[in-house]
Amino acid sequence: MKKVTSKTIQENGDTMRAEYDFTGAVRGRAYRPLHLGYTIKIHKADGTTEIQEVKPRGGAIILDPDVQAYFPNSESVNAALRSLIKLIPNKRAQNIRAARQVSKKRALA
Repeated sequence: MKKVTSKTIQENGDTMRAEYDFTGAVRGRAYRPLHLGYTIKIHKADGTTEIQEVKPRGGAIILDPDVQAYFPNSESVNAALRSLIKLIPNKRAQNIRAARQVSKKRALA
């Protein structure tokens, strides 16, 4: 096999090494949505395997990639949502009043 040098890579503009073989690869085979969680397998030197299930924390909200492009961090997401909340301030007050009325009816029954 011909040895690939950095000069050859620069000439061809190709950064893929010659020893990489993707002939049997399937694009997206291991893809699963993050909100379903994922499994990590840790193979230890003594031959045992530790399996860890990773799930998003409770209350975690996962943004789609097209939405993430507009929000670089959680502060910007929170600021945008707070500005939307200001547009509908009465909705929360109505929900709180309705919940109180239901709880009063249950207490009397």
